[in-house]
Amino acid sequence: MNITDDIGPTSYSFVSQRLRLNYLDWGNAGAPTLILVHGGRDHARSWDRIARALRNDWHIIAPDLRGHGDSAWSPDGAYTMPYFICDLAQLIHQQGTEPVSIVAHSLGGAISLRYSGLYPERVRKLVAIEGLGLSPNDLEKQSAGGFADRWRDWIDERRALSSRQPRRYPSIDDALGRMRSENRHLSEEQARHLTIHGVNRNEDGSYSWKFDNYLRSSPPLDISDDELHALWNRIECPTLLAYGNDSWASNPAKDGRASHFRSARVVTYDNAGHWLHHDQFDGFLGDLRAFL
Repeated sequence: MNITDDIGPTSYSFVSQRLRLNYLDWGNAGAPTLILVHGGRDHARSWDRIARALRNDWHIIAPDLRGHGDSAWSPDGAYTMPYFICDLAQLIHQQGTEPVSIVAHSLGGAISLRYSGLYPERVRKLVAIEGLGLSPNDLEKQSAGGFADRWRDWIDERRALSSRQPRRYPSIDDALGRMRSENRHLSEEQARHLTIHGVNRNEDGSYSWKFDNYLRSSPPLDISDDELHALWNRIECPTLLAYGNDSWASNPAKDGRASHFRSARVVTYDNAGHWLHHDQFDGFLGDLRAFL
C-alpha cells in the first residue's frame, strides 16, 4: 500500500457562472487527469473508494455539481443541462491538463457525454454509468401529453418546491435509514459513508441532505433526440457504457441507443442497480482499470 492511500482528498473551489463550486483533488498532479462526476442528488465523496483505488496512477479530480455537496446552490434554481456542461467545461479548462479521462454516473454521465461530444479533442476516454437517461419508450410516454402540459407541470412543480422545506432527520442513523431504503445493495459501511458526507447539521441538531430541493424538478425543455444522437456521434474517444441488470435504466445495446456512438462498448452487471459502481465494486473496478 502506498503511504498516501490513507490520506483523504483536498477540497478546492472554482467559480463558474458566478457560483462558487467545490471539487476534491486526490493529489498526484504529475499523473494523467481523471475526472469523476457524480449523479443527481449525490456528492463527490461517493467516489472515494474508486479514487483511493486509482489515485496512485491518476490525478483524480471529483467535483460537486452545482446545488450538490459543498458547492453553492443556484439562486434561481438553474439546474438545466447547459449550466452543468458549462461548469464542467470551466473546471477542465482551469485544470489545464487536457485531454482528460472521465468516469461519470447518471446525471454526471449525461453531462459528460454531451461535453465529450462538444469537445471531442479534450477527452481521452469516457465511462458513463447509466448516463443516457430515459429509454426511448419512456421518453415517448413522457412526451405524450404535449409540450404545453409539460411546461404547466414544471411551473406547478417549481411553485410547490418554493415552499418545501428540506427534510430534517433527528440523527445520522435516521438519515442512514433513508439512504439504505434508496439502494438495498449498499453495505452498512457504504451507506454510512455516503450519508455522513451527504448531510449538513442544522442549528437544532438535526440533519438535512446537502442538495438543493430544486434539483427535484426536471426542466421541460432540452435538445431534440436527433441533436442528442448527433452529439453522441461526435465523441471520438473509446467509450464504456455501464449498466446494472437490476436497474430501472434500459440497456442501450438492446434499445438501439448504443448505435449512435462511434466507439462504444456496453457492459452489464448482475446483482447491481442504478449505483452499480457501489453494488458491484470489485467487478466494476476491474473493468475500469482494464478500460483506462
